[in-house]
Amino acid sequence: ILKPLKGIETSTFECLQSWFNQNYTGSIQLLFGVASENDPVCEVVRRLMREHPAANAQLVICDPTLGANAKVSTLIQLEKLAGHDLLIISDADVLAPKDLLTQLAPPFQNPDTGLVNCLYSLANPHTPAMHWEAVAINADFWSQVCQSRILGPMDFALGAVMATTRSWMRKIGGFSALKNHLADDYELGQLIHHQGGKIVLSTVPVECWSSPMTWCEVWHHQLRWAITIRHCKPLPYFFSILSNGTLWPLLWLAAHPSRYSLGTAVVCLCIRIATAANLQQRLTGARPTAAFFWPVLPKDLLQFLLWTFSLFI
Repeated sequence: ILKPLKGIETSTFECLQSWFNQNYTGSIQLLFGVASENDPVCEVVRRLMREHPAANAQLVICDPTLGANAKVSTLIQLEKLAGHDLLIISDADVLAPKDLLTQLAPPFQNPDTGLVNCLYSLANPHTPAMHWEAVAINADFWSQVCQSRILGPMDFALGAVMATTRSWMRKIGGFSALKNHLADDYELGQLIHHQGGKIVLSTVPVECWSSPMTWCEVWHHQLRWAITIRHCKPLPYFFSILSNGTLWPLLWLAAHPSRYSLGTAVVCLCIRIATAANLQQRLTGARPTAAFFWPVLPKDLLQFLLWTFSLFI
C-alpha cells in the first residue's frame, strides 16, 4: 500500500488508521511517503506505527522531487521499496472499509485486469459549500462514470484508491511515466488501457474525509477538476452540459413562459432533486439528510458557470 502524504487534516489519523485495520489474510506492507521529515503528518504515522507494532509499516522521506508532480515523485520512490506484486495507491483522505483489500485483490485472478479502482463519496460535508460539492461527487460524478462505461470500456482511473501490479507498471514504464502529468490517475488508466489492460471498478466505494472548506475553496477545487476533465476528455466534457437537469427546464421556461412550461419545469426540477437523492443513497447506503436537497438546483446553475469558465482557462 503506497500512501503519498503531505500535511494533516482533522481526519488524517482515522483515515490512515483504517489501512492498519484491514480484514485481509495475506501479507500487507504499508509505505508512507513524505517530502520532508518536518511535515507534521510524520508524527501521525509514527504514532500509528507505535500503536500497531506488528504491522509491516515504514515512513519514507522522499526527497528530492523527481518531476513536476510531487505525488508521483513520492510514488516513484515508494515503488522501489515495495515488496509485493500487488500495488495499491491511495490518497491520504480516504477512509477504507475493513473489507477493501479483500475486494480489490480477486479481479487480478484474470490476467487481463490491469487496474482496479473505486468510486468514492464525500463523507463529511461540514459547510454549505461542501454540501454543494457533495451533490457533485455523491450523486453526479459516480453516475457519469457508470454512464461512460455503457458507451465503451473504461480507459481512465479514479485516484482515490487504485490497485495494479508490478508487471503492468513495468509495461508502462513505472510511475516515472507519470511524473510530469497533473492528472496522474487519468494517465495511469490511459497507459494501462493502451497496453491492453482492463480497468475494473470495485464494488466497494470508499469515503473521502475533508476539512471544512469555504465557498472560495470549493469553487477553486471544482474549477480545477473541471479544467482537468476538459483537458483529458475535451469532446465529452463539452457535451456534458446537455445533462444539466436544472439549466434547460429553466431556460425553456424563460424563453416560453406559460402555465404549461411552468408546470413542466416544476416536474423536471422535482425529478432532478429526487434522482440526485436516490443516487446519493445508492452510493453511500444512507438516506440523504435535509441538508442534501437544497443545493441540488443551485449546484446545477453553478455547474454551468464552472463549465463556461473552464472553456476559456
